[in-house]
Amino acid sequence: MQAIYVQENELRSYCQRAFEAYGFSNQEAEIITDVLVTADLYGIETHGSQRLEMYRQHIQKGYIKVGRQPEIAFETPISAVVDGKQAMGQLVGKFGMELAITKAKQSGIGMVTVRNSNHYGIAGYYSNMALPHGLIGVSMTNSFPIVVPTYGRSPMMGTNPIAVSIAAEPTPFYLDIATSVAAVGKVEVCNKKGVDLPTGWGINEQGVDELNPKHLIDCVRSRMGGLYPLGGSQELFGSHKGYGLAVLVEFLTASLSQGTTANHVQESDVMGVGHYFMAIDPKLFGNPDEITRHWSKYLQELRDSEKALGQTRIYTHGEKEYETEAILCERGVPILPKTIEEMKQLAEQLNIEWNIAA
Repeated sequence: MQAIYVQENELRSYCQRAFEAYGFSNQEAEIITDVLVTADLYGIETHGSQRLEMYRQHIQKGYIKVGRQPEIAFETPISAVVDGKQAMGQLVGKFGMELAITKAKQSGIGMVTVRNSNHYGIAGYYSNMALPHGLIGVSMTNSFPIVVPTYGRSPMMGTNPIAVSIAAEPTPFYLDIATSVAAVGKVEVCNKKGVDLPTGWGINEQGVDELNPKHLIDCVRSRMGGLYPLGGSQELFGSHKGYGLAVLVEFLTASLSQGTTANHVQESDVMGVGHYFMAIDPKLFGNPDEITRHWSKYLQELRDSEKALGQTRIYTHGEKEYETEAILCERGVPILPKTIEEMKQLAEQLNIEWNIAA
């Protein structure tokens, strides 16, 4: 299935008008749009414009409350608990990370845990917010239950990504990984493309590997089957490690905030997603410039180290995203035809102009 290339300005304009049509302010729509288009430009098609249909459903079902604003529920000089008030996840995420950054500037470190939010897009968007301030950024989130524990078949955790952003030359270190074998958005993309899943991505209601993406999605929705933790189905390949990392994210996002763990997310008319943000000032450990030089030297040594047979390059985290962004800003964002069709239908429903040349 060939993707259709859409210019960045056209995509931003469409998303901006769509979210304004839902009732978000111009500034709010701009924030939400920037998170989605950044994901598209990084080549993370699972969390960009293909998520528009999911957000439409969540707004219509009342999970996302347009017009709501997050509030601080508990606070110290270096920490805070934020109640998302069921607001749009991107707006809650920006609020939480900005609060962590403010505290880090004042006290050296800022930690913010969030309850009662919604899907917030790519975790790395928020960790990257720390970089212009000379800080280290961390971002995590739980979600609807999608991932099974090692040797289980009922989903109990979200894909629970962990993102970390650290200044470096020539490009920042940018790690943004799910603690599952794959993000559920990749299953959705396989479904749109009409291709089977790789063996070892997920388990069905019978307790065996599932290759049909549509059936695995149905299993997730019925909470009988789901994705494997990072490492797959068995301890032999490290399944217990991904499982443990996912549970750790549940603690930081849900238990610290006294919010909702993934297995209870979306049990009523409240989504209840939790987030965690941290910003760290490297001045706590010495001269930031010297720390960056030391870190950059190691990253370059990683790139220059001996390659495996047949390989020509070793990447450090973030290089692919930044290189992809430079290419797609010129070429346009690749969007699957089924997603384009969803976007056209949404434009009709919202009575907004369809401005995308596709």
